Amino acid sequence: MGFSQWMFLWTIVFPIIVLLYYFFRKRYKEQEVSSTLFWEQVMQETNVSPYLKHLQRNALFYLQMLALFLFVLALMNPYIKTEEITSEQVIWIVDTSATMLAGKEQSTFEKHREEMRSLVKAIGERPLTIITTGSEPKAIVRQETNVRQIEKAIEELTVTYEDEQLTKAMEMANAFVGETPTTIYLFTDALSRSDLPIENDHVKWIVKGAEKGLKNVAITKLAATNAKDGTIALLQIKNETEENQTVRLSFFAEEGKELLKKTITLQPEEEWTNTFEGLPKSDVLIASIQAKDDYEADNSLMSFVGNDPYEIAVGQNMHKLVQVGFQSLGLDVKSVPDEQLKSLKETIVVTNQTELLERNEPILLIGRDDEVEMEVNGKVEVSQDELFAFSSLEDVYVSAVYPPFENFETIAKVDEHPFIQRSPKGDIVILTDIEFTDWPLNPSFPLFLWSVQNEMMEGKKSLGIFTPNEQRAVSLVPGDWSIYTADGKYVFSFAKPQEFRAPTTPGYYIARSEHEEKPLIVQLPQKERTIQEGTSFELGNAVSGQVEVRNESLAKWIALMILILLVIEWEVQRRYGFANG
Repeated sequence: MGFSQWMFLWTIVFPIIVLLYYFFRKRYKEQEVSSTLFWEQVMQETNVSPYLKHLQRNALFYLQMLALFLFVLALMNPYIKTEEITSEQVIWIVDTSATMLAGKEQSTFEKHREEMRSLVKAIGERPLTIITTGSEPKAIVRQETNVRQIEKAIEELTVTYEDEQLTKAMEMANAFVGETPTTIYLFTDALSRSDLPIENDHVKWIVKGAEKGLKNVAITKLAATNAKDGTIALLQIKNETEENQTVRLSFFAEEGKELLKKTITLQPEEEWTNTFEGLPKSDVLIASIQAKDDYEADNSLMSFVGNDPYEIAVGQNMHKLVQVGFQSLGLDVKSVPDEQLKSLKETIVVTNQTELLERNEPILLIGRDDEVEMEVNGKVEVSQDELFAFSSLEDVYVSAVYPPFENFETIAKVDEHPFIQRSPKGDIVILTDIEFTDWPLNPSFPLFLWSVQNEMMEGKKSLGIFTPNEQRAVSLVPGDWSIYTADGKYVFSFAKPQEFRAPTTPGYYIARSEHEEKPLIVQLPQKERTIQEGTSFELGNAVSGQVEVRNESLAKWIALMILILLVIEWEVQRRYGFANG
């Protein structure tokens, strides 16, 4: 705190004059009067409290002196130092992914919201842009200077549960920067310095991360299928802490009935995988854990249970190891002449004939009969896709691949060439022949085939499993469809299957029309089932992107206090008059 108008210090003479007046004013001699003796006993309470009596007699004096001192203080213009952002514009990137819900007493998201509220004042009149993350980043505020509009936008921020995809949000932010000196605040949980684009020398990055020391135990994977003796479930739980964790595991049916409960102890950093057999049959299986951690969103996972599976027909020109891989899963597999594959119905076809991709039923294409392979040499890289939930391809060797299909989604690469693709209608394409890889000898191969079979089964009795806000064409007859929660609450409606977008909140939902209904599941992306150590730092040395210290005057607040004191003085004057001290 300091003073900017020391020249007005001379006005201290005014309260000194008033003080001297009270010292030298005429005083009256106290004398007892017989007519007042009657009141002495009544006034004993006041006489017993000499400090209260003194205050009553001199209240006006103290109020006047305080008001005068405050008046002198206001003339000297006291101020306090505050920080203000000096860049020409400010951009906030707000991570709205599920991991922002992690936290001890307060979630990272709420902690960042409080920081935003405090920064609004520091921004001053500089334009602010707020960008939220996701597969489609959104600028919810553009070049805004109105404080009320900014505060309203802050209050309306919500967690959307989808993968943050910060790269897309940062690209959008850079589009707003141009050549304007800018400070970009990134409100997230954890981010590496190397992930920031620093090619622009007039941009300063300020990263606000999560608090350190957060603990997490997560259910990372769940798959289930029906067998003769009941339901078989494959479950994986990960302990991300550095200490033993005892958790209570429960399985539930969709109606909330508990099917099994078990207490397990996880070692530090352990990834625990187990198979559960003989569970009661149900259409949906829910796994849930109770753990002492700081992130609850990943403590449950839901999956459809495979029912009435398609038959699997493997073309006779396919390598025998493909058929063996399916048979090891206990599935019904048959070898069919290639010329008969096209006529099969309600069957998953495994072939290398690209013309069969036109079928309505699902296809697993291994290799291509219409292209020539090319040599590759490198490690297999997979994306964050559910097909690889139980199968790691790091140790798989591939010597050659076929050219990829245009407009197909690439979910795995080798030597920067597409290796595994997914068609728009859900076909899976492996762009190599079995002879060009040792994958069938790897334990991940049958697990991958199981994942393929489960994915292709999703559209038969259900819409499938989605991530929050995922947009995907679904297998529905065009018409008036509505989405409801498990307890019957309306969510939204849609008409065109190709425009379907999954709900935001994870859970069990039902798509319902006038004549049909199909269930669907929304669950956290795999990346949102793990948390990282929080990081906060600043990067960039832009001169205009710094935070400067400015002086904020306190004179207006002192003036308000003087006004209040004058009102109190008037009330004292009205009640007691001038003190006779």
